[in-house]
Amino acid sequence: MAFPPRGPRGNQRFQRQQEPEHRINERIRVPQVRLVGDNVTVGVYPTHEALKIARELELDLVEISPNADPPVCKAIDYKKFLYEKKRKEKEMKANAKQSEVKEIRFTPGTDDHDFDFKAKHAEGFLKDGNKVKAYVQFKGRAIMFKERGELVLLKFAERLAEVGQPESLPRLEGKRMFLMLAPKTSKKKPTGGAAA
Repeated sequence: MAFPPRGPRGNQRFQRQQEPEHRINERIRVPQVRLVGDNVTVGVYPTHEALKIARELELDLVEISPNADPPVCKAIDYKKFLYEKKRKEKEMKANAKQSEVKEIRFTPGTDDHDFDFKAKHAEGFLKDGNKVKAYVQFKGRAIMFKERGELVLLKFAERLAEVGQPESLPRLEGKRMFLMLAPKTSKKKPTGGAAA
């Protein structure tokens, strides 16, 4: 049994994606609009007249407030407008960079050299605006030394006190003890207290 060709339905979907996000030029089908923009006399015009004004300026008539009464249209270069809009959105996306959670792993017997090395890495992560999830992994019977694990995490939090702050006390989950550090928003100088 032969199936009918799928032709036009697929094409319609493609055309719908190509629709501009604003109604422009001949797509504006209301009888009159409020025209705004540079080098135009702001006011209410019949749509065909507003379109003629935009054309004389070699610009597009773009509907920017379709729900206003009458709808507000602006005489602008639509391609340039879209380009600027995309550029601004890209900039905003870059500025609102998602903070990641970086993991740092210890054991109950982590030596000083390894501890310092990991603390330096964590400091960099926090300065970059990321969170740090530090954990001590207990293997086998090492779980008996969970106090050691807690001490490692507390020492770690103390070492990073200038750049990060713990979100909670160390807690045990299964064979791991966790501590989450968030970057400090304001760098306040410590008021007294012993240096680490």
